[in-house]
Amino acid sequence: MAELIGSITILIGAVFLFSAGLGMLRMPDAFTRIQAGTKASTLGNTLVLVGIAFYHPDWSLKLLIIAYFVLMTNPISSHALARAANTILHPAQSPAADALRADRKRSEA
Repeated sequence: MAELIGSITILIGAVFLFSAGLGMLRMPDAFTRIQAGTKASTLGNTLVLVGIAFYHPDWSLKLLIIAYFVLMTNPISSHALARAANTILHPAQSPAADALRADRKRSEA
């Protein structure tokens, strides 16, 4: 029974990972690609790790640590990608542009 639950969970995780890859190809702009890739891949990776935990219960602690790492790093990396994309695509609205404007105002005064 554990193998069946593990197989179904891995299959559902693989479907989410496939949809993340498909979303990266089909979405129109950088920000929606980042969102599609991050949300679906985080859930897909977590489901695959849960499915593997059903197959190998003695690996559960290691898989939990890996899942925690994935759950913490995927949103952080997508945030960094979104900030970089925002700086490249909209340079006048970036925080670096605000800092440059503030420096210019101080030097002019």
